[in-house]
Amino acid sequence: MLEKFSRSWALVTASAQVLRSDRELLLFPLISGAATLLVLATFLLPMLALRVFDGGIGIGAAIIGFLFYFCQYSVIVFCNCALVGAAMIRLEGGDPTLRDGFDAALARLPAILGYAAIAATVGVLLQMLKSRDNFLVRLLGSGLGVAWTLAAFLVVPVLVSRDIGPIDALRQSAALLKQTWGENIIGNVGIGAAFGLLTLATALLGVGLAIAALQVSTALAILVAITFGVLFLLLGIYQAALSGIYSAVLYRHATAQQTPAGFPAGLIEHAFDSRR
Repeated sequence: MLEKFSRSWALVTASAQVLRSDRELLLFPLISGAATLLVLATFLLPMLALRVFDGGIGIGAAIIGFLFYFCQYSVIVFCNCALVGAAMIRLEGGDPTLRDGFDAALARLPAILGYAAIAATVGVLLQMLKSRDNFLVRLLGSGLGVAWTLAAFLVVPVLVSRDIGPIDALRQSAALLKQTWGENIIGNVGIGAAFGLLTLATALLGVGLAIAALQVSTALAILVAITFGVLFLLLGIYQAALSGIYSAVLYRHATAQQTPAGFPAGLIEHAFDSRR
């Protein structure tokens, strides 16, 4: 377990080297986060006012849920495609701009919207399963959600790199996952675990300092809380950017069998060795 964690942390630091070479990549998840909050507010306020989900998930609620998921996924996938497009330029030795990334996403807009529609449909169906009273049905929904996440892991770099539709992109993503890593996605889980630990440590430190500051003054405690709130936001943005770079690196390795500059030789391969 310690070896796996160490390898995952090495992958995070290696990805960070690429990110440090082009800090503009951080702007993509920042824009994505702001846009998704806007979409959330646009849907959430009317849904709360009309009490759409008070009677459970009916036809009307499912339609609204689909529209919400579609808009959210459209924004998220578009910005992720822009991030990965820019990251691929950087991995090939170029110096991408914010416009380069968004141009790459705009070039694949129809496919992005098509995939967003598929993802929205899957999201609504999974949410309906998870909302059931039957424990086994909820468990099935959770299992299918994990399977979907794994199958769609490389959809974004596939969409950016290849002139194909969303269904073919999903098929190729699943094929590349099975071909290269099998079922053991140590590196991806490692990034989440590493940032989970960082977030937990930040939360514990923030709560402790806020309690201590409260003994001095309420204003100071509020200032500490705001400061750590910003830190949480920065951690989320950094993790999203790293994940985008990570997917671009893995796609490049899976298709070209190359480890980009800034990554220790063999790290990508060993990060996805099958469990022995």
